[in-house]
Amino acid sequence: MSLPSKILVANRGEIAIRVMRTCRELGIRTVAVYSDLDRDAAHTRYADEAYALGGQTAAESYLNTERILEIVAQSGAEAVHPGYGFFSENADFARALTEAGTIWIGPPPAAIEVMGDKISSRKAAAASDVASVPGTLDPIQSTSEIVAFGEEFGWPVAIKAAYGGGGKGLKVVHGPDEVEAGFESATREAAAYFGRSEAYLERYLTKPRHIEIQVFCDTHGNGVWLGERDCSTQRRHQKLIEESPAFGLDDATRRAMGEAAVKVALGCGYVNAGTVEMLYQDGEFWFLEMNTRLQVEHCVTEMVTGIDLVAEQIRVASGEPLSFTQADIAPRGHAIEMRINAEDATKGFLPSPGTITKMVVPAGPGVRWDGGYGEGDTVSQYYDNLVGKLIVHADDREKATARALRALGEFVLAGIHTTIPAHVALLAHPDFAAGAHSTKWVEDEIDLTALIAATGLDGAAPTTDAPDAPDLVERTVPVEVNGKRFSVKLWLPDAPVAAASGGGARRARPRPTTTAGGSGGSDGTVTAPMQGTILKVLVAAGDAVEVGQSVLVLEAMKMENHINAEKAGTVKEVRVAEGDTVGTGDLLVVIE
Repeated sequence: MSLPSKILVANRGEIAIRVMRTCRELGIRTVAVYSDLDRDAAHTRYADEAYALGGQTAAESYLNTERILEIVAQSGAEAVHPGYGFFSENADFARALTEAGTIWIGPPPAAIEVMGDKISSRKAAAASDVASVPGTLDPIQSTSEIVAFGEEFGWPVAIKAAYGGGGKGLKVVHGPDEVEAGFESATREAAAYFGRSEAYLERYLTKPRHIEIQVFCDTHGNGVWLGERDCSTQRRHQKLIEESPAFGLDDATRRAMGEAAVKVALGCGYVNAGTVEMLYQDGEFWFLEMNTRLQVEHCVTEMVTGIDLVAEQIRVASGEPLSFTQADIAPRGHAIEMRINAEDATKGFLPSPGTITKMVVPAGPGVRWDGGYGEGDTVSQYYDNLVGKLIVHADDREKATARALRALGEFVLAGIHTTIPAHVALLAHPDFAAGAHSTKWVEDEIDLTALIAATGLDGAAPTTDAPDAPDLVERTVPVEVNGKRFSVKLWLPDAPVAAASGGGARRARPRPTTTAGGSGGSDGTVTAPMQGTILKVLVAAGDAVEVGQSVLVLEAMKMENHINAEKAGTVKEVRVAEGDTVGTGDLLVVIE
């Protein structure tokens, strides 16, 4: 079976571009899809063709099955690559494509269903004789079940979305008094992000390491594992730094984890690339879950194995056998990936949407940048806050760490807060060098509040003042005709170009953006620290509040953020309601 001649990438940002790059090397044409906010985003500029989805939010655009199927037919795409997130682990979407005769570059829908439900995945692991972290095997129905579980197995307890992943829909409760709020938040976030609110319980290990195994299976019965990745450096259960191989893991344990991962994959009839996630503590490991897609951190595996996982995905989806065997896998050196997110680490990694006013990407030996934005692009509140991934490779872990720090020192990314300063602090920390970090390390043991908060927010930026008699300059402008994007060259005045808010909007001359310093003030005003949508109002006029009490829940970049009072007193006025969209600095609540 030959490879498809045209592939639609049902995603956006860096992963869409990552897939398209391999397609270009294979001589495969690519089709991008885009929301109203992403009309001129980086992935639409890179693709051979781009088609409009309509809408702004993910639900209105990238999760619009009917529209994507229309574009598949309209564009003549023979296959669809889902990237990660959105529809990548949606069995109904995969089934709709295959029923329409389109190649799905992912696992069979049945395998997605088994592993997509975290409860059934635990049962599947048990059937393959692979132990899971102690937890429930059925969805919880009430808060009393959570309390009973905590009393039996000990606190804290993790409430986890059954159809979730990536830290979404996961809440940790430390005692009975936190159960009701945690259960409500976990199920609400799960429903909003995954369309399913079911949740289950799991013992929350005290100091585990998060180690995952890259697996690959084909339609000919072959299954291999391609080494492991240590993803223990996390915040809010979302990864910051990933590396391969895992530090200090002995060969016998590494092999046992790899063989267990392949057993789980083959046991559920898996095909294509997947990742089996495990928790490791005190020499023991447990099955956590399986991600039925290409992982964000697949790059570190590519760097140490030399295998293009996306190319292999396309070949396997086309019916070809794996191009390698287990004996061929011989990892070399050490790779580290740093997720560069639009977040302010000094404020608990608060999301920081805005426009990138300056961007200089590091280079040199052993340095790779997988990015989804360029200078002048806007990181929108409506989508994930990952700007891109910086990956380095060297002969060993010590050299890779030094190379990572060198590359971070070269990185210039202004206009938004980013995690770059946090990466520098974490990689330079003696705990990281000693391999003494765990999934709790960043939040429980590291103080990042002293970092310089911004990466150029207040620095010099190109002027936006237009001259009195502007010269004409050639500009390439995106034009949409009948839902298909075209690029048209025009001669226009050399003046600032107004940009639509959000997604991939660009300016001819970038404007600096500002971010509020906090969620409230000592004068009693509570303001929005970022753009977002009000999910819940927790107080009303006349209520008494204490310092640090949550007064609102604000959703931004797919995360729930509790906005707290910084002054004790009585609520005088609530200026917003649930569902309202707010901007940075908007007044939300007044306390007197």
